[in-house]
Amino acid sequence: MRITNRIMQRNNLSNINTNKTYQDRLSTQMSSQKKINRPSDDPVVAIRALRLRSNVTEISQYYSKNIPDAESWLKVTEDAISNLAQIMTTMIARCEKGVNSEYTTDQRKIILEEMQKLGETVYSTGDADYAGRYVFTGYRTDTSLRFLEAKKQNYTITEQLDKNAIDTVSKVETDKLLDINSTNFATTKVTEDDISSVEVHRIRLAYNDCSAVNKPVIEFTDATGAKVTWQGNDITIMHSYDKTPDNPYASAAKDEDSIIYIPETGELLLGEKRYGELTKTKDSEATSNVNEAEIRVTYDKSNWEKGDLRPEHYFYCKADKEDKSGERVTYNENYLEHGVEHQVIEYDVGFNQTIRINSTADECFKHGVGREVDDIVNAMQDMLDLEGVKKDIEGIIEKTTDEGELDTLQKQLDAVNKALTLARKKEEALFQHGITKFQGYLDDANLCVTNCGSRRSKLELIENRTQNQKTTYETLKSENEDIDITEVAIQLNAAELTYDAALMAAGKVMQTTLLNFI
Repeated sequence: MRITNRIMQRNNLSNINTNKTYQDRLSTQMSSQKKINRPSDDPVVAIRALRLRSNVTEISQYYSKNIPDAESWLKVTEDAISNLAQIMTTMIARCEKGVNSEYTTDQRKIILEEMQKLGETVYSTGDADYAGRYVFTGYRTDTSLRFLEAKKQNYTITEQLDKNAIDTVSKVETDKLLDINSTNFATTKVTEDDISSVEVHRIRLAYNDCSAVNKPVIEFTDATGAKVTWQGNDITIMHSYDKTPDNPYASAAKDEDSIIYIPETGELLLGEKRYGELTKTKDSEATSNVNEAEIRVTYDKSNWEKGDLRPEHYFYCKADKEDKSGERVTYNENYLEHGVEHQVIEYDVGFNQTIRINSTADECFKHGVGREVDDIVNAMQDMLDLEGVKKDIEGIIEKTTDEGELDTLQKQLDAVNKALTLARKKEEALFQHGITKFQGYLDDANLCVTNCGSRRSKLELIENRTQNQKTTYETLKSENEDIDITEVAIQLNAAELTYDAALMAAGKVMQTTLLNFI
């Protein structure tokens, strides 16, 4: 077979083009510093690159966004609960001061003001937010913990309690003492015999100023396992200002079968028989999915003051829509199921790894804190009112010379002193009770702080592990995609020399034709 110049020309051009393509590929690798620029360059490397890039992107999301976001949320939560713990500690200190029966009226006023301010501060702390999202309101991060302004909206609230929610309250019967003044003292007949103190069992609801239109409904399981409902005629509505024939507390103390509802104070007063029925409730170990010891109280509340806690963050409840359409919105229906966890927010912080970042309001910012403060404040106010009456009577005595009036005033003064003694005992008992209760709330706050600290520690370990994983995947990605610059530079230099040599050789060969051999 004769090798023509055309064949030689084509072979030289083909070899030169192959060498040029190889040179171009090496030059592209040098400029991009990547092994391939299209999947067809190396399908195996391309498939591995897609997988590794997906892993690096995912782990970068965890490390650069999710973990810092979770850490910031936990930090805001922990700081707010730490502030709550400090407030609880201050409240305990004020209660310890209040136990001192030798305090003067001015000193009592100072404690009264401090307790009121501390009570307001507790729940304002609960409105802490992170990046515009409230951290203690569960899934409703766009809704504040409290009502930010007074409003009228009807809620039907179901509280899930147990027999531990039943306590004993005392009430000092002052008769007409508080009505005495310089114009009517002579006609107001009050003696020591008219002053007394009664004790009655009660369920203190989460709110005061409840609706007086509808009576509450009480549901529980009795000692025999039967479902019991108290409603309608079982319950009597009385008001805190009722005095005839008796006030609500005296009425409940006299009738063992009574259930008296005071809407203004949010109290259910129980007669001795009713109290005995509720205290016999007991949870059965045989049914882990049902709490037989639960006492459900359903009631209405329509008037909300600025600073009141929103019930949808705590209870199963129904509320009228604000558009006045007559429709109702249901909140937290699953709360009625025993053992349901309340609105836990979890972040993905790693491959198949999540961490809880939120603490809910019912874990730390409980209604009982404000209600305890209300009881103490009311008791201190009663003391201040009685001390004011005593001061007025003593002032009238100094100016009175009539023997009959002096005798009347002395009896009134004796009655005031007896009332003060009883009120002081009540106040001291409430302060003692407050120390125990606030210590319990402090323990709850400390537990929440501990939980936040544990989650942050766990998150820190995950962050360290994620950082190592990120470094490992980025290394694998680099080894799979990136070139060895030194090696490619040598190969490129060799390819350039080969290309130049091929051009020179082809030039010399192509100068020789068939005529040179004839």
